[in-house]
Amino acid sequence: MHDGCSDAFQSGKQIVDKIRIMGFNTSPLGAELKIKCTNCDAEFQMAYMESQCPSCKMVYGVTPCHSHSAQFVKAAGVNY
Repeated sequence: MHDGCSDAFQSGKQIVDKIRIMGFNTSPLGAELKIKCTNCDAEFQMAYMESQCPSCKMVYGVTPCHSHSAQFVKAAGVNY
């Protein structure tokens, strides 16, 4: 078992790095999540484990184990 489900990530960059390494970043979510961008306050539908705000390009990530809820989505940085 890997630690990807432990919710031990301190930042969105750690989440995005992990899902990129594991190859999950382009995986679609089971159900899209409504996200309010922490950078520009735009709302958008997150469709993949790694998604980007269409307004300001803030990158967001979520692990597969926590992809059922927007509360686990974290921002990694603009154009990260």
